[in-house]
Amino acid sequence: MAGPSPMTPLDLQTPIMAAPMAGGPSTPELAAAVSAAGGMGWLGCAYLTPEQIVEQAARVRALTDRPFGINLFVGGWSRQAGRDETAPMLKLLAEAHAKLGLPAPSAPSIGIDPFPAQLEAVLDVSPAAFSFTFGMPRAEELQRAKQQGIKVFGTATTVREAHLLAQSGVDGVIAQGDEAGGHRGSFAGAFEQSMVPVLDLVEAIGGETGLPILAAGGMMDGRDIRRALDRGASAALLGTAFLGCPEAGVSPAYRRALQTVEGDPTVITRAFSGRPARGLPNGFSRQVEATRTEIPRYPLQNAMTRPMRAAAAQQGEADYLSMWAGRGVARLREMPAAELVAVLWAELQAAGEMVAAE
Repeated sequence: MAGPSPMTPLDLQTPIMAAPMAGGPSTPELAAAVSAAGGMGWLGCAYLTPEQIVEQAARVRALTDRPFGINLFVGGWSRQAGRDETAPMLKLLAEAHAKLGLPAPSAPSIGIDPFPAQLEAVLDVSPAAFSFTFGMPRAEELQRAKQQGIKVFGTATTVREAHLLAQSGVDGVIAQGDEAGGHRGSFAGAFEQSMVPVLDLVEAIGGETGLPILAAGGMMDGRDIRRALDRGASAALLGTAFLGCPEAGVSPAYRRALQTVEGDPTVITRAFSGRPARGLPNGFSRQVEATRTEIPRYPLQNAMTRPMRAAAAQQGEADYLSMWAGRGVARLREMPAAELVAVLWAELQAAGEMVAAE
């Protein structure tokens, strides 16, 4: 295998990464398999306790000695919510709870922002890389990570956000294109103004900051990765492409929905978490849209829908699940993660040879 781009501040054999997917899809087994195959796996740890972060990192290291990364959410945590904000959604959720055999929903109390304690766990674990989305940590927090030799990456959906990240001293930028599945990482403006195609975003950020760029958004095969590298990316973060792997923590109902996708049905919705995120539409997201029910902010909406989503996963009811997926999901391939990395690498090499021959 060829070595990584000289712009990649990580010891990788291939420029292929399994993106962090919080809430279940990212597992230590998936991260370890991708890292061991010459790429790099990421753990999506935004919803985990510090103890769980330490445990998951230990499981990765028990499976491979190759580099891996950890991702957290930072910023946008709000504990304020009044009855007027939650009442419409509780009424809608009551219908879903009744269908799933759950008690009537209630507005949960929101604790303190978990990020500071989670970051301490990340520093204790000291992975090869740490990334964040939804905002920026404090300068002293970034410096503590960098002083331990941890490479730090921030998520940008616009050139402006990339500039802010560059000024903070990150080692690289994750360019999240509009095609990306899951939550939008926008933090310096409305997400509607940040829906930039990933290739255009990679090129623009590279030209403006000169930092290494990890491209994220809708990439499903080696040709997609080649196009991102040709536009200036150092590596590619693939999330949806790895959802078909047996190592991914995907519920049976979620997996069945992914297997039947045609075209690009994905939509941006705030229905499940209170933050805009791209995924497969279903009964609940359509109902929220049709009724124009007011959606509480994150993390309140995420906490309010959690019992519904957990029960739906157990009962196989896809209409009540958050099923994040990026554009290109119809090209999903089902195979073990190590095999997928090998296939992607072969496709990437072939695509490069075709370009060289033209």
